[in-house]
Amino acid sequence: MKMGPRLDLRQSQSLVMTPQLQQAIRLLALSNLEIESFIAEELDKNPLLEMGRDESGGERGETGSGDDAGSGEGDFRDGGDDASPEPETADRLMEHGATDSDAPLDVDYDAETFMHDTPADRMGGLDGGLSMDGGGSGGTGGGDEGIDFDSFAAAGLSLHDHLIAQAGLSVAEPLLGVVRALIDQIDETGYFSGGLLDLAHRLGVPLVTVEAALRAVQGFDPAGVGARSLAECLALQARDADRYDPAMARLIDNLDLLAGGKLNQLKRICGVDEEDIGDMIRELRGYDPKPGLRFSRERAQPVTPDIFVARIRDGWAIELNNASLPRVLVNRGYYAELSGGSQDKASKAWLSDCLTSANWLVKALDQRARTIVKVATEIVKQQEGFFLHGVEQLRPLTLKTVAEAVEMHESTISRVTSNKYLSCAHGMFELKYFFTSGIASSEGGEAMSAEAVKSHIRALIMAEDPKSILSDDTLVDLLRARGFDIARRTVAKYRESLGLGSSVQRRRQKALLARAS
Repeated sequence: MKMGPRLDLRQSQSLVMTPQLQQAIRLLALSNLEIESFIAEELDKNPLLEMGRDESGGERGETGSGDDAGSGEGDFRDGGDDASPEPETADRLMEHGATDSDAPLDVDYDAETFMHDTPADRMGGLDGGLSMDGGGSGGTGGGDEGIDFDSFAAAGLSLHDHLIAQAGLSVAEPLLGVVRALIDQIDETGYFSGGLLDLAHRLGVPLVTVEAALRAVQGFDPAGVGARSLAECLALQARDADRYDPAMARLIDNLDLLAGGKLNQLKRICGVDEEDIGDMIRELRGYDPKPGLRFSRERAQPVTPDIFVARIRDGWAIELNNASLPRVLVNRGYYAELSGGSQDKASKAWLSDCLTSANWLVKALDQRARTIVKVATEIVKQQEGFFLHGVEQLRPLTLKTVAEAVEMHESTISRVTSNKYLSCAHGMFELKYFFTSGIASSEGGEAMSAEAVKSHIRALIMAEDPKSILSDDTLVDLLRARGFDIARRTVAKYRESLGLGSSVQRRRQKALLARAS
């Protein structure tokens, strides 16, 4: 073969992940609260972007013009087609990747609003309206949300501070320094998690001094604090209640027998009769196994719904939560002012990049809202029985089913349903909750969701007679009578996932409850 330089023309295809495409994909997976943080970062970087406010709240942009990335709304009615034209999907936006278009988004969101969660949603712009999420709109001064009374709650006293305060009042030096070091090793449940010998070596004090410090801490409030085991914690509380007699001491030393429901053996060990063992068990049930948890910890943040679903006269209405979804505007007046002045080539290029980036962000946010509403609408269609009657009517559903229905890729549906919560009449649920495996029907009908089967298992066990505990085989027979073709091992797996014990464990628990009551 002749060797030498030559020119060849070849054609190939490849997928290029542009920065805009990466941003659009990332936005789909973010929740509304995460979107708010992302927008705050973009506002700091791009001078042409600004937060849009509703008419009742004041500014919507100094120039009165600009692209608006707002909320998305959707609805479907039984036996009817969607009233609104089919929007362009997020997949189409990603395929196009166009950033040159500068047309404003002429979408009238106010005309279809049903969830009054922002001032713009008030009927006729009047004050005193009540939002569907329970927030009053009157007297808020035009803010986006009502008064957050939780923000006024003072932080409670922590367990560490509570113990340090008691040590300062009741313990003198030099033991006070050892007590403070010991308190630092007490966890949030109130248990001492360190080692006495290690602490003595670290502080350079005798072991008896550390033991004396531990005894001092164990005398503090709450009773049971500073214990090194559950048995010691219960014993401290029994001493505090003046109930720590020899019989109670033997009972606490044999908690494993109590957990196994071996009451006859416990009666022999403790030397008591049937009535006394019942009183002792009742006393133990009144103690706190984790006394430190009654003190304040970091306050749990409530989950904010991203989507609202409400029943309307002839169907369902789906809307994004406007209260947690800020609106973004492109300030075209500011752009015109900057571009009209004398600029060098680099400044013009930077300003053009800012405009392109701002336009893309607004369009990507708008398309994200449309995509989420479209996917949520399909979920409501597929799971209408759940929204009407509850979890027992939940159907098996896969990402592929929704993806084919809305003509999107399965990975897009996965991103849309990640970290997003839906609020409806039955409570708040993560979108992933509606995608479950199915259990075949014993009568050859439609399969049922695994969550629906778990709901039936829980209901059967909660309603069982304490004198006739249902075995897993009995549960299988009862479920098959209800139309579920399910194996015994599947029933056992679902029961354990619900935190329900076996028939033997439940029989012992109910026997203990009967003795203690």
